Amino acid sequence: MLKEKIQNLAKTDFDEFVQIRRHLHAHPELSYKEFETSKFVQQKLKEFGIKHSVIATTGVVGIIEGKNPSKKIIALRADMDALPITEKNEIEYRSKNEGVMHACGHDVHTTCLLGAAKILNELKEDWEGTIKLIFQPGEEKNPGGASLMIKEGVLENPKPDSILALHVHPGLEAGNLSFRGGMVMASADEIYITVKGKGGHAAAPHLTADTILAASQLVVNLQQLISRFNNPFNPSVLSITSFQGGNTTNVIPSEVNLMGTFRAMNEEWRFKAHEMIKNIGKATAEISGVEIEVKIDVGYPFVINNMELTENAKRKAIEFAGAEIVGETEMRMGAEDFAFYSHQIPACFFRLGVANAGKGITSGVHTPTFNIDESAIETGIGIMAWLAASL
Repeated sequence: MLKEKIQNLAKTDFDEFVQIRRHLHAHPELSYKEFETSKFVQQKLKEFGIKHSVIATTGVVGIIEGKNPSKKIIALRADMDALPITEKNEIEYRSKNEGVMHACGHDVHTTCLLGAAKILNELKEDWEGTIKLIFQPGEEKNPGGASLMIKEGVLENPKPDSILALHVHPGLEAGNLSFRGGMVMASADEIYITVKGKGGHAAAPHLTADTILAASQLVVNLQQLISRFNNPFNPSVLSITSFQGGNTTNVIPSEVNLMGTFRAMNEEWRFKAHEMIKNIGKATAEISGVEIEVKIDVGYPFVINNMELTENAKRKAIEFAGAEIVGETEMRMGAEDFAFYSHQIPACFFRLGVANAGKGITSGVHTPTFNIDESAIETGIGIMAWLAASL
């Protein structure tokens, strides 16, 4: 049976793909700079005998045709970029690129897709349809590599009927899987605010326009956006994450810079909130006697999983791995540029557990000690191949 063939190949190939993951982990590259990673992926696809092409500078797209290639077309996606974080793990495959780390598991995602690709290609006489492999740059940084690849035609020629992707989950034990239909992750917009005013001596604030005080008031005022204007049944988050201004004790600076993020799961509220953020900036400026410039860099929309596709994928996952390790993904205020695909075609974004509490592998993503129990790679390879072949 196809299921057993995939399971056996995932087990057989496990050691090979652990080494691939370790190579990728040791050689991380930042968003839109994944040049060596792209070359590595292309080389592996060439070794596997899979035809492929390059789009969006570092993106790679592969095509595998099974029997009756036009019967269905399913896309599988993995992201390739890393984060500007200095790794603190004491492991043999620690990042060799100082200040850059695969702290969000994209090395695992790329590895699992490569592994699934190898299996699907070897078994292409056992399944029907066409599989499109999408290795994507720039998930971690606006405007999102997904949006760039879509603009360059990744969802055309051939157009996929649906798309699936997995993401590591440090909150699940290694090898567990979780699915959720409907809205699953938030939109994400970046906020940049500049507060300008007449600086001067801190002992004579009446002769200045106090930018520090104005910026502080603005931060407090912005928090009311969520607590007093948002419907509590609409999940939403506004966080100011950077406050930069002044460099000595006795000078009120002429400029303060703020940065933050806004997350939402309702597009109408999302853009209404943008206008309110700007209006709060104007009102605070008038009261404080300063100039306030608000820039909102519109980022990724919310991720929405197609209900029917996700239910079918979950059912197939239970068939493949067993009901005891397949659960429901929690709704998250994190963001993912997979959202762009999910607003174009039916999509399923699911989670792969990578934690091992007994081994102390519990650090969250985007931390300098994030790591995985590599046994999860076997499950990741197998489930991606199985879903692509069986849905």
